[in-house]
Amino acid sequence: MHSDPSETAKFNALADQWWDPHGPFRPLHMLNPARLDYINSVTEIEFDRNLDESRPFSGLSVLDVGCGGGLLCEPLARLGADVTGIDPAENNIPAASAHAGTAGLEITYRCSTAEEMAAQDQQFDVVLAMEVIEHVPDQAAFIATCARLVKPSGLFFCSTINRTVKSFALAIVGAEYLLRWLPVGTHEWRRFVKPDEIFAMHESADLEIIDCKGFIFNPLTSEWKISGSDTDVNYASVARKPASARHR
Repeated sequence: MHSDPSETAKFNALADQWWDPHGPFRPLHMLNPARLDYINSVTEIEFDRNLDESRPFSGLSVLDVGCGGGLLCEPLARLGADVTGIDPAENNIPAASAHAGTAGLEITYRCSTAEEMAAQDQQFDVVLAMEVIEHVPDQAAFIATCARLVKPSGLFFCSTINRTVKSFALAIVGAEYLLRWLPVGTHEWRRFVKPDEIFAMHESADLEIIDCKGFIFNPLTSEWKISGSDTDVNYASVARKPASARHR
């Protein structure tokens, strides 16, 4: 199993607070517009879709690994995607399902792991693992499992936090201890991942990195934006699975 029971317990305890924009998941609510912009813009290009249409992702299957309360699942479902969200924290699933139901959205939620889905030979056009890998003990195995879930010519998005002095100062000291945006202990710096490490894991899993962008925070506007060069703290990569890839 790739999930860490202690990490799962942290999120189980907070499950009923996922949709509170001022609660413990406030940082994700703030980051969500930027990461959605990134996912949407790359998906639009790679699958030749038009975001100006009402349901541009109609016909695309999306898997959100570590979906939490559905912060990414819901907007992608509104764009027409056939969305499945999985999370090992069992309390997250009813919270996500209830919110989707209230919003009138059809999203498949399961208390499951990437490993369990891969064992069932499930594959998707787009697989997301956003802010997940830093909570996983065997990160290379996790990437390899996620790769199995991607259809040939499909995309795999992965976002995390870089392991730098700057990220320790901002993501842990700042966000957890000073600003109290996150509960203390949410992150372990040693589990943060450098971009070159992520790239190597993808290469080992036969995934081709096609882009990598940083996310930077503007404290004056309390908004995140995508950066083409600054990956010192938060960043995301996207990889393509070769069309010739065999199902493993």
